[in-house]
Amino acid sequence: MRSPATSTEVGLGVLVLADISGFTEFVTATEIEHGPPIIAELLGEVMRQISPPLEIQEVEGDAVFALAADRVLGPPATLLDVLEDAVAAFRGRQRELQADDSCSCNACRNVGNLDLKIVAHHGRFLRQMVGDRSQAAGVNVVLAHRLLKNSVGRRAYILLTEAALRWAGLDADLTGLDAHTERYEHFGDVRYFVRDLDTIPAPV
Repeated sequence: MRSPATSTEVGLGVLVLADISGFTEFVTATEIEHGPPIIAELLGEVMRQISPPLEIQEVEGDAVFALAADRVLGPPATLLDVLEDAVAAFRGRQRELQADDSCSCNACRNVGNLDLKIVAHHGRFLRQMVGDRSQAAGVNVVLAHRLLKNSVGRRAYILLTEAALRWAGLDADLTGLDAHTERYEHFGDVRYFVRDLDTIPAPV
């Protein structure tokens, strides 16, 4: 029997997933020369906005997974501002790519069909080494990823779990967040709060 990894650390903090809506349709219908680089540019804008204060853990195709322990984060109430700034940066770069008429390929013409959804959760997680790579693990990491599959029915939103909202000290009514409850296998009912971004136009 193999011995367990010895390099582990338990942390308490924020877990964030930023995921591009419309990714599969976009990459399957666009040229490989331009489609993936466009996705990379948009994700890069998101990463620059959230890190710091968050630490990028992994780029997962159409999504970025980031986290930060409470002890290294700034004031909790700034979490929503950080996430909103990431959305603004995504849409700003998207607008620039749309305005570039130097290429008429499907990727460049359809970049406007993409959008961004962000999930934020707060809880305990384990940092461990897998080979020479650091990995976050634990039930809250699983839940954060699971929350991307939900019944919100929007292409663009910011979702904060009840744990994240409580940690940030935010009032759902004052911040314009709508309450939802979703049932997940192994987790039961999970309460979360959503800011619908579909009705908010991209910055000009």
